[in-house]
This record gives sequence, C-alpha cells and structure tokens, in this order.
Amino acid sequence: MQIGVVYPQTELPTDPGTVRAYAQRAEELGYRHMLAYDHVVGADPALYPGWSGPYDVDTTFHEPLVLYGYLAAITTLELVTGIIIAPQRQTVLLAKQAAEVDILTEGRFRLGLGIGWNAVEYAALGQDFTTRGQREEEQIGLMRRLWTERSVTHESRFDRIIGAGLAPLPVQRPIPIWLGAHSPTAYRRVGRLADGWFPQFAPGPELDDALAIISEAAEDAGRDPSTLGMEGRISPGSGDADTVATIAQRWRDAGATHVSLNTMGAGYAGVDAHLEALARAAEVLLPG
Repeated sequence: MQIGVVYPQTELPTDPGTVRAYAQRAEELGYRHMLAYDHVVGADPALYPGWSGPYDVDTTFHEPLVLYGYLAAITTLELVTGIIIAPQRQTVLLAKQAAEVDILTEGRFRLGLGIGWNAVEYAALGQDFTTRGQREEEQIGLMRRLWTERSVTHESRFDRIIGAGLAPLPVQRPIPIWLGAHSPTAYRRVGRLADGWFPQFAPGPELDDALAIISEAAEDAGRDPSTLGMEGRISPGSGDADTVATIAQRWRDAGATHVSLNTMGAGYAGVDAHLEALARAAEVLLPG
C-alpha cells in the first residue's frame, strides 16, 4: 500500500516557499505521493443565505495542475489530483494540462476527477450543473483518446473535435483516471470507467456496499475489479501513533492500494506543525 499526503492548502500560506518546504519534507520523510483538492472559485455566503458548503470565497485553493507544474521541478513525488472537477472545465484544455503535468513529472501523475457539488462554481465557469455526471462520463473516454491518438474526431452533446490532437502526448498513454464517488451511480461509473477511486468514508459496511456495486459494474463491463485502485484517508490528528497504524491496517485489510495522510481540520497552525504531524505518523507507517 503506497502512502502519501494531502496538501493542506486551506490552512497554509500560499507562497512558493511554503509549497516547496512541505513537498520536499514529505518526500524526505518517505511519503510517495501528494494529493491536492480543486476549487476554482468560492461562493460569497453574504449573497447566498443559508450557505452550508464546506468552503467559501475566503477558502484558499491552488490551481492543482499549475501547482504540479511547479512541484514537478522540485520533487519526485507522484502528484495526484483528488479531485479535479472535470465537467466544469473544457475537456480538451484539461486533457492538454494533464498531459503536460504527466510529461513534467515523467509519468508520476494520477488524474483524479469528480463532478463536484458547488452549483455557484459551475455557473461562474459557464457550465451546466445538472448534466455534470453525464458530461464526466463522456470526458473520460474523450481524454483517453486525446492522450493516445494523433488525430481525434469526436462529435457529441458536450464536445466537438474535428481532426485535431495534442502534441506532445503524455508519458502514460493513457494517464490513469481515478474518480471521487459517493453514490451508487458514481460507484457504477467507477466500475465501468475508472482506474481507481477515492472513498469518502472509513472501512466498514458502507465501504463494503460500495465495493460490491463497483465490482458488479466492472464485471458487467467486462473488466476485472481486482485491477482497480482504491485510496483511503487517515487523519494523523485523530489519535496517537497506534491509532494511526490501526486505521492504516484497516485500509490494507479492505484492499486499499494507496492511502493519504490528511492533516487538515486538526488544528495545526503553520507548515511546521503540519509537517511534525506527518513525521509522527511516518514513524509508524514508514519504518526504515
């Protein structure tokens, strides 16, 4: 099981020095990958009475693919988007940006995609919130074609390309696509289309039910469910070292191929405190 970290961007200064210090120290500690969330704009709660989203206009987010262009030059960590909200973005441009990150990281890249929850953000980007699931499904197949074919012709409800292609193509052909999923419809999408997925809950009955749906959908699509990756999350701030180790073992037992340490929301102030939490967790998760 590969162990990485979630970049705590909502709680850190946004300067390049902080980004560099965090990524390089995580690599020194032995973590294998870094995952970042995506939001392009946040909603102003003053204009949306009753706003209940977890993020708003004041929550800081780096643009993940630009961030990873920077990190590709200073770290050998695998870089993971967890997730990019694909249907609110132009498909061809997203494919181009992902290909560039894959080239700059020499193939150390996983493109995590999801459909998102923020209708305000979709409106700001000029995209239809109500068709986001359908659009994501189409985007997955189209991007894989763009990453593997010299010239693509594609005409559909959401995208139209006539005899055009990306150059250069990525190192990984195609780039692995992992999906965020938190509903039966999304689980079936994982089984039919994805290379892996990011559960939004801990191991237990809910995870078991989701895995059953994913496996059935994969088999119905002629795919081997055992080839699909799964990345869990652990909060090092949620307990002592033994607790962290126990949670990691639960993910191993559940079949996770990857897990990420998420220090957000634990009350850490500044990059040093977040890195100290990673160091404590590394003592039990990354022996030697």
